Amino acid sequence: MTIENILWIVFVGVVLVMMALDLGVFHKKVHVVKVKEALIWSGIWIILSLLFNLVIYLYLGKEAGLQFLTGYIVEKSLSVDNIFVFFLLFSYFNLTAQYQHKVLFWGVIGAILLRLLFIFIGASVIKEFHWVMYIMSILLVFTGIKMLFRKQEEMHPEGMFVIKLLKKILPVYDKYADDKFFISIKGKDYATLLFIALVSVEFTDVVFAIDSIPAIFSISKDPFIIFTSNIFAIMGLRSLYFALSGVIGKFRFLNAGLSVILVFIGVKMFLHDIYHIPTSVSLIVIATTLTLTIISSFLFPEQKKETSPNVGKNQLFK
Repeated sequence: MTIENILWIVFVGVVLVMMALDLGVFHKKVHVVKVKEALIWSGIWIILSLLFNLVIYLYLGKEAGLQFLTGYIVEKSLSVDNIFVFFLLFSYFNLTAQYQHKVLFWGVIGAILLRLLFIFIGASVIKEFHWVMYIMSILLVFTGIKMLFRKQEEMHPEGMFVIKLLKKILPVYDKYADDKFFISIKGKDYATLLFIALVSVEFTDVVFAIDSIPAIFSISKDPFIIFTSNIFAIMGLRSLYFALSGVIGKFRFLNAGLSVILVFIGVKMFLHDIYHIPTSVSLIVIATTLTLTIISSFLFPEQKKETSPNVGKNQLFK
């Protein structure tokens, strides 16, 4: 058995144990996740990620360790953008804080499976058709430029294709039923509004994966490095959401910072056959960009008037 196979086993074991503890012990009862609890869980996931990074560094080498760390930071930074969208979605659905954790938990499970599929398909396609890398690089640059000029918009899940399709396939109960995704009324099964919220979260994650997966391929071609760094980043997404949900609006220059990162990664990928930018340089550029984004956002806050979030139930079931 190779070192990488052993690390696969360790990785899967850590993720499964932590998920079992999360859902079966610490969050067995539905409750509101407070900032202190969220910060603790965020810290635990960051520590576990860095420890796994150290193991990779020791057993697979310096370059593999740098690739994991860079990929982890890229995915973590892009996940902050996910958090903002999740916040808008939950506002749209009037989803109370006590049920948000369950939606995010199962949302992360779906994200893991989707990324596993995307990454291994992507790795196979790139191996057979190298020119796909150029398409990915152009996509990243285009997405980065588009993100720079993106404005905050209200969410309208009722317009999502997957929601329209779901409403045609399943009868939908237009209310919440505690933390249940499905209920039975007079012998007929219905999907609840909580399930619709979960499907919306899963669908938006597919959209975000279109950005994050190509980005990680510019850093490493090893499916092990790509998948583990990606999953460690999104496993801490739920706790990061609850930790940042109250201050997410203060990241004024988030779009600008992510735009720079995506454009840089796209250019790096495009030039790969001509000039290889070292992983260490990529790590410095990405970390510096994120640091400047955070500092400048707090030094130059934007004065905004509060607007009440749009409530989507009435639109969703028209």
